[in-house]
Amino acid sequence: MNISFIGTGIMASSIIKCITEKGLYRKEEITGSGPRLKSLEEVKKRFGINITQKNTDAAKFGDIIILSIKPQVFPSVAEEIKDSINDNQMIVSIMAGVDIETLQRELLHKKIVRAMPNTPAQISEGMTVWTSTKEIKENEKNEVKKIFSSMGKELYFEEEQYVDMATALTGTGPAYVFLFLEAMIAAGVHLGFSRRDARELVYQTTLGSVLFAINSEKHTSELRDMVTSPGGTSADALYEMEKGSFRTIIEKAVYSAFKRTIYLKEIVKKKGGSNVS
Repeated sequence: MNISFIGTGIMASSIIKCITEKGLYRKEEITGSGPRLKSLEEVKKRFGINITQKNTDAAKFGDIIILSIKPQVFPSVAEEIKDSINDNQMIVSIMAGVDIETLQRELLHKKIVRAMPNTPAQISEGMTVWTSTKEIKENEKNEVKKIFSSMGKELYFEEEQYVDMATALTGTGPAYVFLFLEAMIAAGVHLGFSRRDARELVYQTTLGSVLFAINSEKHTSELRDMVTSPGGTSADALYEMEKGSFRTIIEKAVYSAFKRTIYLKEIVKKKGGSNVS
């Protein structure tokens, strides 16, 4: 089975790395396309895959075609490749804000998988939420599941709305975590630790806490109570965080990302419609 990547940026490279390292695809079974030859040559040097500047060639090559391009260029790419796709191929989109209806309309194709991975896929610790159209057969779902599992964990939903929701929670989620880590490290430096020591302390504390939560049967509120003694340092720190609306800010940030996802989806839909007409 062959697999094509239209767009070979960070996320596409992450997927290529995972599927080759896990032995799912051989390098000769993979083709990547994109407009910049220098970038393509770097991908070829790194992974040894086939490369082409013609998206139509990539579209013809793959039994699975992964669309890893920016949403705003999708209408023009769709116009370019739609006549090169046959009915047996699977289209897997990892574009944010481009829904299945738009993908089917612009590509004139029914077999669609829509997914939202995240950047920890670069070290096979990602979280991918995905869905598919009814035309995708069970054995084809299993093949897609293997790809996403090579990148970390995956979760399938029948309803497409969960992919939009995941875009705000898990797709964007690493950015929230990195900002939290930045703030914790800065606090450590303010206390007097060197930046290197503060980074090590914060990274291990965060990693240990997450692993503890994963392996515990307790609710996170119970785990928090285990650290919080009445009148102690944790209680005082948590009081300041709650007073500063820490919890509310996180919820607002996630919901704001979700609203932006829906907005971008409507923009792409309108652009696509205008191109078709």
